Amino acid sequence: MPVLQLKDTIAYSKEGLGPPVMLLHGFGEDGNIWKPQAEKLSHSYQVICPDLPGSGLSENLFQFDPAPTLEKLADLVAAIADAESWNTFTLLGHSMGGYVTLAFAEKYPQRLNGLGLIHSTAFADSAEKKEIRKKSISFIQANGTQAFMETMIPGLYSETFRNLHIETVREHIREAGGYRKEVLIAWYQMMINRPDRSDILKQFSKPVLFVIGTEDKAVHLEDSLAQCYWPEYNHVSILNGVAHMGMVEKPDEVTAIIKDFLKQLNPES
Repeated sequence: MPVLQLKDTIAYSKEGLGPPVMLLHGFGEDGNIWKPQAEKLSHSYQVICPDLPGSGLSENLFQFDPAPTLEKLADLVAAIADAESWNTFTLLGHSMGGYVTLAFAEKYPQRLNGLGLIHSTAFADSAEKKEIRKKSISFIQANGTQAFMETMIPGLYSETFRNLHIETVREHIREAGGYRKEVLIAWYQMMINRPDRSDILKQFSKPVLFVIGTEDKAVHLEDSLAQCYWPEYNHVSILNGVAHMGMVEKPDEVTAIIKDFLKQLNPES
């Protein structure tokens, strides 16, 4: 899988030919989280997986920006699409990547033929959730990234998966432990400050994919179900026994779900 650069700041992989699809990773991840899906989707689609700023091979743009926002990340997504001459495309985001996806849909709705929220939500953080994130920021500042990831990441997976795939979870912790503190803090601040984008889902005229885990403690099942019927055209998939990391816990099933969604958008692909 080749790694490309956008203006020497944002790295992204690109593979395959066909209708364009971009997959955005979440907090504490990079574009490689989508590797199982990207490899199979590339048989029929052109797939791009960016490393958002400060992750993977991308530059830490936050060091130059005192006020990073999800809207600015949406602009980076637009810049990648421009660099690839993508006029319209499908944008799918996991968790925080879903927040960026919604920010993009708000700012550039005409550029999307569909979007997907993979274990993500249009709701803003509740007061309780904001306090949890602020405490996480304090923990990161006091104890560092590695210690934080050791406490945070296991909870993203279902108990069954953790017990059966201990090394997979440990590898995720090792990889995420390399993030700089200021990057994670910037991401948290962007999530805390993001607005409610429920109206974007209600007004979006193109198909929307929802992938929901019944054991997800980060985006609760009831919240997902409350919003998944707002779009005019929805595609809802519920993963039983899966928590927040469906792409890892059930990679083949998530790939099949995405393929089915993309087939609806591109019947001839």
